[in-house]
Amino acid sequence: MKPFLEGIDWDLHPGAPSTHGNWPVQSKWEFMSVGYNRQAVVREACASGKYNAIVLLGGGDPGYFESREIGRQYRIPVTSCAHAQMHMAGLLGNKFGIVDIGETHNMQMYHLVVQYRMTDRCASIRNINYPLPSPNFPNDKPIEVERDRALNGAQSGMLDAAVTESIAAIEEDGAEVIVLGCSAAYWMQPLLQKKLAEIGWDVPVLEGYRCALGVAKSLVDLGVDASGLAFPGERPAKWRRRKVF
Repeated sequence: MKPFLEGIDWDLHPGAPSTHGNWPVQSKWEFMSVGYNRQAVVREACASGKYNAIVLLGGGDPGYFESREIGRQYRIPVTSCAHAQMHMAGLLGNKFGIVDIGETHNMQMYHLVVQYRMTDRCASIRNINYPLPSPNFPNDKPIEVERDRALNGAQSGMLDAAVTESIAAIEEDGAEVIVLGCSAAYWMQPLLQKKLAEIGWDVPVLEGYRCALGVAKSLVDLGVDASGLAFPGERPAKWRRRKVF
């Protein structure tokens, strides 16, 4: 992310204390817990007057819509990884394929595709089956080991699976852009991009951090934030009698 932060005065918040447990989020209730906990952090950052954009890290976008509602009160754009990736992918191709880590997390991504109205743009969600650790399975497929192997030039089963599923998304599902679903897999972006290019597939591979930063910078440069109709205040000056789909 370093090149994307050049010339920007930025802070990295360590995040709200975890209340679901000391393990990464995968299930919907874990995402809900984290999403709720981060709202106070977002409100504090907006109220501080120090920032003109908020970027939420993490691939499953916990609390994103609620954070946008808070940001709108302060006229501050809020961006997140999956939302930014999907919209960025729409600028690059007709359909995108999501390559994701595990079954439970897949369904969070599925939920986001529906919520973000991307069902016509998402070709598929492909599972490489390297889920995050949990209390019941603390260390059966350690992603950090796969990452270190790949970065050191050794064979990584996780990266190999990502290549296989990316090719399947392209050949079988019609994907023209590849999106990495979980932030625990974002390290694969340059490696996956390179391997697909070596095979002959000229396809963009996106990860969420740079996409969320890029969208935040664009919104700041354009001088816009979320619509006051999509995220109305408590007593808007104008209100609509009817909402249609």
